[in-house]
Amino acid sequence: MRLLTIGDIHGCLRAFTTLLDTVALQPDDRIVTLGDYVDRGPNSRGVLDRLIDLHSTGRLVPLRGNHDIMMLDARHSADPMWVACGGGTTLLSYGATDRQIEDAMEKGGHFGDLLLKVPPSHWRFLEEECLPWYETETLLFVHANADADLPMDQQSDDMLYWQKLLRPCAHVSGKTMICGHTRQKSGLPLDLGTTICIDTNVYEDGWLTCLDAHTGRIWQANEQGKARCGWLDDCPTGDEEGE
Repeated sequence: MRLLTIGDIHGCLRAFTTLLDTVALQPDDRIVTLGDYVDRGPNSRGVLDRLIDLHSTGRLVPLRGNHDIMMLDARHSADPMWVACGGGTTLLSYGATDRQIEDAMEKGGHFGDLLLKVPPSHWRFLEEECLPWYETETLLFVHANADADLPMDQQSDDMLYWQKLLRPCAHVSGKTMICGHTRQKSGLPLDLGTTICIDTNVYEDGWLTCLDAHTGRIWQANEQGKARCGWLDDCPTGDEEGE
């Protein structure tokens, strides 16, 4: 069985579809997606549709990212910063117009009415099916980061969803942490030994990465429909800037 993990997708459906085709999913694969399914890229709705289909097969373990949380929160509270962080493209993918988004911004960032276009299955997936973290006997999977000194059930939401990766996380469990969130502008995963980051900047002319956590094999695809393959051993081992 392959244990495949996919970094931040950010509404980039073409890259996601190309990546899945390149990986050639097998019936016994387990796929862990690290969150940030929405915002910035052009087709958040299509990404969630594809994830929900994949989840129905029983092979997907989806985590929740900070952008997914911002979308959930936008239903009930004003947040003009969400559009600044890429939420406008998410609203457009659900059929909102630029004029409607501008009007909502002028009213203080109340997007609840526009989000009525989001299918209930999408809300259910983000709110109920997505997990804050996942672990195996040797690996930890998180969206953003983890406190090295705390067990996973004591981690704060701020750490799991928002904190950038500033140094390797040698977790008290001894497990290797695989995360996203901290953009690798090189377009390649960052391997810090105890920590591996696979957010490879897909929405900014970068790549979407899938890592076989057992073998170190990597596959990548971009929004131009291109794909490439490699190995984690060939990736940077430090000093990469992230955002």
